[in-house]
Amino acid sequence: MQKLFENIKGDRLIWAIVALLAIFSFLPVYSASSNLAYTVGGGSTFTFFVKHFVHLLLGFVIMYGTHKIPYRYFRGLSMVMLPVVLVLLVVTMLQGTTIEGANASRWIQIPLVGMSFQTSTLAFVVLMVYVARYLSKIQDKKVSFKESILPLWMPVFLVLILILPANFSTTAIMFAMVLVLTFIGGYPIKYLAVIVGSGILALAFFVLVAKAFPDLMPNRVDTWISRIENFSNGEDTEEDYQIEKAKIAIASGGIQGVGPGKSVQKNFLPQSSSDFIFAIIIEEYGLLGGLFLLLMYSWFLFRIVIVSQKSDTIFGKLLVLGVGLPIVFQALINMAVAVELFPVTGQTLPLISSGGTSIWMTCMAVGIILSVSAQREEIKEQEEDINIEENPLEILSEAI
Repeated sequence: MQKLFENIKGDRLIWAIVALLAIFSFLPVYSASSNLAYTVGGGSTFTFFVKHFVHLLLGFVIMYGTHKIPYRYFRGLSMVMLPVVLVLLVVTMLQGTTIEGANASRWIQIPLVGMSFQTSTLAFVVLMVYVARYLSKIQDKKVSFKESILPLWMPVFLVLILILPANFSTTAIMFAMVLVLTFIGGYPIKYLAVIVGSGILALAFFVLVAKAFPDLMPNRVDTWISRIENFSNGEDTEEDYQIEKAKIAIASGGIQGVGPGKSVQKNFLPQSSSDFIFAIIIEEYGLLGGLFLLLMYSWFLFRIVIVSQKSDTIFGKLLVLGVGLPIVFQALINMAVAVELFPVTGQTLPLISSGGTSIWMTCMAVGIILSVSAQREEIKEQEEDINIEENPLEILSEAI
């Protein structure tokens, strides 16, 4: 065990934050999965507890393995993985919209292991690394909008177009995060305005096509429109039912909560262990539990900014922000949905909600951040070793 801790590199506070979130997630997931267990799981909540433990364990293995890879290799890996991601997204889109009666248009089945994989989450990480790579290449160059269309915006729009039919919220978040990263990376604002306009026109064209040919994407566009309309108008729908139950759970929690495992709304709230787990956490742990999570994600944001600033390369700085900011942004959206500050999106709470793919890809993103931090530590250690070798008498006199 000691040898394992010695091999753990990178920002120790980020390791601590991720570990605290993972440990904290066990009781809420175990409690909130009771409704799902009694409807589809044979009445055993322990099965979902073990499943969540396995997902987190594999996630930490992915995070550990990723953080041991020198971050400069991710520059080339993004070029290799981008075509793979595009192929996976095409396969996911073509496999059909239902598997055994359930909506599976966001997942791809892996026959050998009998599990499903949400390809959009992998595409998110790969795309952000790819964008960071491109922005680091043009940092000291004056690039025209025309020159950036093919190497930058063409891959971005290809990924977004392939995800859009099944998952509008993820597409919108990815587009927003790409815009934020390009802005931070110094891409001209006037060109970003053109991209935003193009994105709005592309979305409008997609909606018109979907309305004209409803058999191509049954119910998806209607679902998006109805969610936005119902959010603004306050009409009673299935989404409003979830929000109402979430608000009841939050109101019931008070300051200290009703206690671990004592939630009542978990028995009525759909997706209580994933999309709306924040409401269950506040019901059981109160305002204090909600503030704890908000503090953890804010602390995580602070640490990734620190790691980014300390990186010695432009690629390292942009890489950390590119894969780190979406984690915090997704957490804030999940919380905002639970308190009805945002329409229902289906976004999970990173490292807290149950679900394999989201946990694994979040851990991969954290591993990339730790890789950048670890590289900085190695450089610092090498500089200290060089100083000791060059000035041994000075170091000895200071020690004395």
